[in-house]
Amino acid sequence: MLKFNHSKHFTQGGGARLNTSAKFSGFTLAEVFHCKSAFTLAEVLITLGIIGVVAALTLPALIQKNNNRIVETRLMKFYSAINQAVQRAEADYGDKKYWYNDSNSVNIDSEGKPVNGSSTGEKWFNKYIGSYMTVIKVEYDENARPTFFFKDGTALKLMAGSMQTSQDTSLRDWTFYTSYPSKCLKKYGSEENARGKCAFAFMYIPETTDPNRDQFRYNLGRGFEPYKYYWNGSRESLEYNCKNSHPEYCTALIQINGWKIPDDYPYKVSY
Repeated sequence: MLKFNHSKHFTQGGGARLNTSAKFSGFTLAEVFHCKSAFTLAEVLITLGIIGVVAALTLPALIQKNNNRIVETRLMKFYSAINQAVQRAEADYGDKKYWYNDSNSVNIDSEGKPVNGSSTGEKWFNKYIGSYMTVIKVEYDENARPTFFFKDGTALKLMAGSMQTSQDTSLRDWTFYTSYPSKCLKKYGSEENARGKCAFAFMYIPETTDPNRDQFRYNLGRGFEPYKYYWNGSRESLEYNCKNSHPEYCTALIQINGWKIPDDYPYKVSY
């Protein structure tokens, strides 16, 4: 224990200045004040190593959580915006089932190649939907299928008559990209691999002459809705198909979860 000698701590006359020559158990006060704790180099390196390990473990989770939030926001925003466009078109043109045409075709040039900008689906979209949304540009794939780009960095592509074919025969199937398609496809290699990650399937079927109408019951007569073709109405079926065989159902899984990525979602989404 340090012992304090009052008689040696102050100058004559009661001044408050400390006498640094005062002794504490054999040490002067100046020596006591200059005793400082210090870390060795090894201790510093170990500490930095621990911090690095913790950061390496937690940073990917934080990045993915941020990705989830952005994808969720963009999905909700798109869903709201395009269905508001449908409602505005109905105000101008009447019930959507009367101006919807469940068909699409593309002109072919003299060399047998599809002609960009000739798609009846693109012309339909521009008149009834695109005019109520902010489309900044249009690009085409090898089949002259249009992709409509929005100013927030997302895009909407008119797909084929079926998610599994390349035939442009209807206006039913659409893919919403949470980033520009070039970025999305560069990361995953193909539209099929990108589904449920940065490419999300939607359907638009206000009316159909298909004799098997019941297979569209969760999309028929509605606006732009997540892909629910042949869905039996259970969450379990969406989870199974999203994970195992048909990732186009992942959009509906996110929707029924309140437009939130489920904790057990099988993919890492991106934008």
